[in-house]
Amino acid sequence: MKELVVKDLHVSVGGKEILKGVNLEVAKGEVVALMGPNGSGKSTLAYTIAGHPNYVVTKGRIIFRGEDITKAKPDYRSRKGLFLSFQYPQEISGVSLANFLRSALNAHSASRIAVKDFMNLLKDNMRMLKIDENFASRYLNEGFSGGEKKRAEILQLAMLKPELAMLDETDSGLDITSLKIVAEGIKKVKTKNMGILLITHYQRFLNYITPDRVVVMADGKIAMEGGHELVKKLEEKGYEPLLNTKQ
Repeated sequence: MKELVVKDLHVSVGGKEILKGVNLEVAKGEVVALMGPNGSGKSTLAYTIAGHPNYVVTKGRIIFRGEDITKAKPDYRSRKGLFLSFQYPQEISGVSLANFLRSALNAHSASRIAVKDFMNLLKDNMRMLKIDENFASRYLNEGFSGGEKKRAEILQLAMLKPELAMLDETDSGLDITSLKIVAEGIKKVKTKNMGILLITHYQRFLNYITPDRVVVMADGKIAMEGGHELVKKLEEKGYEPLLNTKQ
């Protein structure tokens, strides 16, 4: 089953066309690595799928779980099972990580979760992801290191259990130890029902999370697709030689 189907998607930001006819599918349980040069449109695609209002769809459709969500509000898309982790998570002073997660969980549930049940669930997931329980009382991302911010994003993923997770350069700015911890966390959280669109530049991250498919964007379009072996070619030769070969 295709969780996500993007058809001939054209998107403009501030009057400038960024996406120029993207076609992409992500199946239930599939991990798709989305790669490409800086400025190729990877993050624009993720933000558009999530419903960011600054990204204007001028043509094409976004179909999620069989429903056309091209014009749907961001909160509706989230409640339907879309999740986006940010490359640069924002700090929110005055809001603890625990309160933020409980509010998010209640917004996605038909009924409010009891405080005791929520805390048990939170502690279970924090232990699984090797996050100190003291972080639950700290303000969201305030004073967090880069690795701690990314692990907090994966904790959100674990708590919400979306149908499709879009992870925008989750490996950005991480040292080798943090990279491995975050990658292992994603693998623990992922289920056979969760599709993942993993935006990354680096082979080292995909050494820990092996994608089912690798999709390469260039100049606002899908330029090529392949298996995990494509990652090695990109690492060895860079984007330009391979993309020029395709032209």
